[in-house]
Amino acid sequence: MEYVTAVPHPRTPAAGPARAGRRSLAVALMCGALGAAVALLATRQEWAEGTATVAGGAFSLTAKGSDVTGVPAALAIVGLAALVAVFAVRRAGRFAVAAVLALSGAGTVAAALVGASDSSALDDQAAKAAGDTSATVDALSHTAWPYVAAVGGVLLLLAGLLALRYGRQWPAMSGRYERSGAPRRRPQTVDPDRPEDLWKAIDRGEDPTSA
Repeated sequence: MEYVTAVPHPRTPAAGPARAGRRSLAVALMCGALGAAVALLATRQEWAEGTATVAGGAFSLTAKGSDVTGVPAALAIVGLAALVAVFAVRRAGRFAVAAVLALSGAGTVAAALVGASDSSALDDQAAKAAGDTSATVDALSHTAWPYVAAVGGVLLLLAGLLALRYGRQWPAMSGRYERSGAPRRRPQTVDPDRPEDLWKAIDRGEDPTSA
């Protein structure tokens, strides 16, 4: 007769860290990929707009994020590459790549916030339109896209911090292709005249008739 108990089975000590590693891996992948995509998308949108006066008339000028600064887009690509490279390296290499991922996120945030108040791109357009190098843009305003790029940088930074904290628990892509360093077991000789040797070979999963 079987007995049913309400006492839960004790959990192994490795269950907690393993579960935390899987969760951190999923969150880091999502944050890293989403952050890079958001930052790249934001740099293709209009960041600033204004007007320039030429020959007594005024016309509007606009500048995309890539016209203002190319740093967020470049760092987003670096961060995305670092996110993939985290799984290709181990130990110290993984820590270094995770640091690059975190720094690329922080740099994206800083560059986006600086670009949110930059007017040099529109000033250059106004100078070309007016034919006067001292001409500047009037009625300058900025959109919310620089701050969207900063949000993408925050997600990249979070992915990097997770990789720094939990990266040692994540799997590596190259692990399955590496050869094991353990020495191979040599097949034991089987004496066909001894039945006990035949049974031992069968227990080991060997074919005693192959000899």
